Amino acid sequence: MAPVIDVRSSVVLPAVREDIELETEDGLTLVGELSLPPTGAPVATLVMLHPLPTAGGFMDSHIIRKAAGRLPALAQLAVLRFNTRGTSSPRGTSDGAFGHGVDERLDVDAAMRFVHERGLPHPWLVGWSFGTELALKYGLDHEIEGAILLSPPLHRASPAEVAAWAGTGIPLVALIPEFDDYLKAPEARERFASVPEADVVEVEGGKHLWVGASQTKRVLNEIVQRVNPAAAPLPETYETI
Repeated sequence: MAPVIDVRSSVVLPAVREDIELETEDGLTLVGELSLPPTGAPVATLVMLHPLPTAGGFMDSHIIRKAAGRLPALAQLAVLRFNTRGTSSPRGTSDGAFGHGVDERLDVDAAMRFVHERGLPHPWLVGWSFGTELALKYGLDHEIEGAILLSPPLHRASPAEVAAWAGTGIPLVALIPEFDDYLKAPEARERFASVPEADVVEVEGGKHLWVGASQTKRVLNEIVQRVNPAAAPLPETYETI
């Protein structure tokens, strides 16, 4: 009988993992990782955009790390994660310096160019905090299946940039923690009212950093429900091959 792994805490399930580099149009090299399902082709791709690097966000921020550690095996998804310009992690340091969400447009461009060049299917942007600003501001520049926003602060994305998503037919999902530090559900519904089709989801008991196993589980399940609903809800165990 094949060993069974409990899916909990920081478990890393099997995947085909590759250290990658992204080249930006302004000549920077960004470090990252591509995680593919251990067998078979991915059914969709998550392009992960991490929280604010000047506040400790990077490609290993825990929700992003756990998505890469679990979702290739559990949901047949490809997961691309990388450090935006000037950001460091154990994988290394990306060239350049923090661009306040402006220069990072070129980082998103580089990631999506990589997705296209590698033929990765059905890309979704998944941003967390600062990463949601990049998704909102620059996501419509690219051919994407949708965008999922985790704890969007809406500090940098303008009302016009949010409203631009209306009528595009591209799903926009915002997960709003009940106890968020920056944007709680009532204000979020008001700020996203310009996109009537946006799915604004209040997550009971949630906080901006999504700390705790139950919050991680909820976030990952919300992602998979949109991107590959056939794999939802995620199983609690994984049987190794």
